Amino acid sequence: MKKYQITEWCHHFIGGHVLEGDICIDATAGNGHDTLLLAELVGASGSIIAFDIQEQAVQETKRKIDACGYAERTEVVLDSHVHMGAYAKENTVSCITFNFGYLPGGDHTLATKADTSVQAIEEGLRLLKKDGLMSLCIYSGGDSGFEEKERILAYLKELDPRKYLVIVSEYYNRPNHPPVPAFVIKL
Repeated sequence: MKKYQITEWCHHFIGGHVLEGDICIDATAGNGHDTLLLAELVGASGSIIAFDIQEQAVQETKRKIDACGYAERTEVVLDSHVHMGAYAKENTVSCITFNFGYLPGGDHTLATKADTSVQAIEEGLRLLKKDGLMSLCIYSGGDSGFEEKERILAYLKELDPRKYLVIVSEYYNRPNHPPVPAFVIKL
């Protein structure tokens, strides 16, 4: 039986939502997997903005994008996802992806934090257009603890149900604090 990873599950959900010509944001570029998927989905007429605060992540994402020939449609920015509003206009973005925690294979002391993560989600919701999708993969436990997970989930629970549909799932039978996939659709 195939081991089904959270990123594959999130990618499946995103793949049914993003269309050619869309504008999308990868708020936590990491190793570039979500950026690459979004660049494929938006096609030559779409655009992607990917953010990370780590030079290593920016370089790896650029390498992947360049290798696939998607550099023209993708901007990779060394900056915090809190500042994504400086790079995209309000109500124009079709999809925003987040992977909270630390860079796989990177320095575990450099991880997303509750305060800035909630600020970035707020900023992202402002940028999403009607029917836009936000994908959040929330990793916790181990090095990163649980504060960020708890704060993000509390924030999502308080979103106005007339403006947003929030879907939170869990890997119910997985040990060791599996990641929590969450999705927000702007109504």
